[in-house]
Amino acid sequence: MRPARVRLRRRRRTLAGQVLILQLAVVAVVLGAVAAVSVHQSTREFRDLQGGRMLSVAESLASTPIVREQLDAPLVEQVLAPDVDRAAALSGATVAEIVAPDGRVLVSTDPTRVRGVADLGDSDAVRGRGWYGDVTVDGRTSIAGHVPVLDTDGRVLAVVTVSENYPSTWMLLSGSGARLLIYLGIGAGLGAVGSVLLSRRVRRHTLGLETAEIATLADHREALLHSIREGVIAVDTDGRITMINDSAVALLGVEPGVVGRPVDEVGIDPGLAAVLLGQGEVEDLVITTATRVLAVNRRSATIRATGRGAGRGGQSIGTVTTMRDSTELASMQSQLTSHKSVTDTLRAQTHEFANQLHTISGLAQLGSYDEVTALVGTLTRRRAEISESITAHVHDPAVAALLIAKTSLAAEVGVRLDLDPASHLRALDPALSTDVITVVGNLVDNALDVSRDSGAERIVVRLQDRPDLLVEVTDSGPGVPPEMRDVVFSRGVTSKPDTPGGRGIGLALVRLVSVQHGGTAVVDDADTGGARFRVRIPLG
Repeated sequence: MRPARVRLRRRRRTLAGQVLILQLAVVAVVLGAVAAVSVHQSTREFRDLQGGRMLSVAESLASTPIVREQLDAPLVEQVLAPDVDRAAALSGATVAEIVAPDGRVLVSTDPTRVRGVADLGDSDAVRGRGWYGDVTVDGRTSIAGHVPVLDTDGRVLAVVTVSENYPSTWMLLSGSGARLLIYLGIGAGLGAVGSVLLSRRVRRHTLGLETAEIATLADHREALLHSIREGVIAVDTDGRITMINDSAVALLGVEPGVVGRPVDEVGIDPGLAAVLLGQGEVEDLVITTATRVLAVNRRSATIRATGRGAGRGGQSIGTVTTMRDSTELASMQSQLTSHKSVTDTLRAQTHEFANQLHTISGLAQLGSYDEVTALVGTLTRRRAEISESITAHVHDPAVAALLIAKTSLAAEVGVRLDLDPASHLRALDPALSTDVITVVGNLVDNALDVSRDSGAERIVVRLQDRPDLLVEVTDSGPGVPPEMRDVVFSRGVTSKPDTPGGRGIGLALVRLVSVQHGGTAVVDDADTGGARFRVRIPLG
């Protein structure tokens, strides 16, 4: 069976061969149409020209006196034969005849037709008028001129018919002139050469692949792309999308029919669009869109210099970008960061408590019990003031615990963290409480960083739950330049470029949480000269 299949494949025409045959067939049809038009035109010209000529010859013969005088002669076919032959010879007609009104042939240049019946067609000659048109003579179509022979009373005595056979198709083509044949030959040659060149171009651009192979590759490509869970999108050198799979459509929030359209026109997040349109390689870059956190990898796409594409090896055809949805992972990272912050604060407090216990122990050993009592009262009063100042306004236990921990952490680095006295936050749903912890924790951490680095001393947190949930964090740092306010919530935008790793993800998560709840996250100038971050989340 295998040798038979091999022979079958060898006998099958290649794609280039099929294109060549099709093009040659098209050229042949076009040349045939040109030839048909030329033949039709030549036929009409022959009919009009020779029809008038045959009519003139018939009129000349009919007006000869001997014809009218000898029509009743006993041997009329012999008497008038010389005049009829002479008329046919001078005009080049095929047949010249004198026919009785009933159609009987009286005289003819073809003796075998004498006493036969002539085909007068639609002739008006029997009614006394001259006529020319198509008739059938001996089974062939001819152009004929008919003229009546009239007596002095106007009665039709006979009809003179002069006819010439239509030329063959070849004669019509050759009669159209040698230039037509030359033009047809040139057209056929150019068409054949063009077909050969087109077939070679098709073969080159399809890399020698046949139709079945191209179809198989397309099927495999679609199956592989749409079975990958990661998003895959390809962009050519002109910035147009050439390929996108189902996962990328879902991650980017675009319509499936965006292939062939520019990246800037399909509604992709500007930050991600800039990555898609960039050049070079990008590895594990985290990008936040309005609703997702994506881990992005970009590679340049070039044609390999091996196999059937060796002639175009190394040519760049664009970029291929893959992306993974890391939204849940980023949220977990933020939550873990918040919990780690609380843990670090508790560890610092443990260290502080150990120092304070050592102090109390030393004072007790020295017998300074009044100093011990005063120290314990001061420490207790300070802790109570911090807790009461927060829990009096924040009734959600998780958020309150976070603020207490952040207050202690801020005090350790020399920054004062205050809760706005006008704040009020009721107990929240656990899921919303977790998101609020993410927002508050990241905004406070960001404010601590800029306040500590700039030498400023105060951070103010304001929380409101009417009518919407409002989280506002104000610092007295250097602020955010106006040109950065639109992109400060994007991944990678940070005022701390010297810190490797996850810098820039905190504010991106703040925006992500707000957008997921249908809210907003903005930044503007604070009255103290620093920055004021404001997150609004609709309730209900």
